[in-house]
Amino acid sequence: MSDDDAMDDWAAAMAEQAEAEASDDVKVAELDELQDEAEITPEEKRKLDTILDIPVTISMEVGRSQISIRNLLQLNQGSVVELDRVAGEPLDVLVNGTLIAHGEVVVVNDKFGIRLTDVISQIERIKKLR
Repeated sequence: MSDDDAMDDWAAAMAEQAEAEASDDVKVAELDELQDEAEITPEEKRKLDTILDIPVTISMEVGRSQISIRNLLQLNQGSVVELDRVAGEPLDVLVNGTLIAHGEVVVVNDKFGIRLTDVISQIERIKKLR
């Protein structure tokens, strides 16, 4: 496909969109006005504070591998274990063993960190718990 053909297709698509927007078949969606959440009661705040203080374990998983005990016993300093991931793939972020996000390694002030690139939705996390 030449650049002229691509531009003709683009121009045709733009004209089609303009025509669709100009027709009377277009309906405007009516949306409810967003409102601030109601204040929480002192009892609800106490319950929330209790939950917020529960410690959890967060871990980042680069990849996994299965090896035999024989090969495990042969590992020493400098050994390389092949993982099930390709270089550049995102890391898994787990909280108490449950996948909650994917991320990439970053270095901040000479310390490793992780930048979250994709957070798993609450619905998906709940489905995995069942």
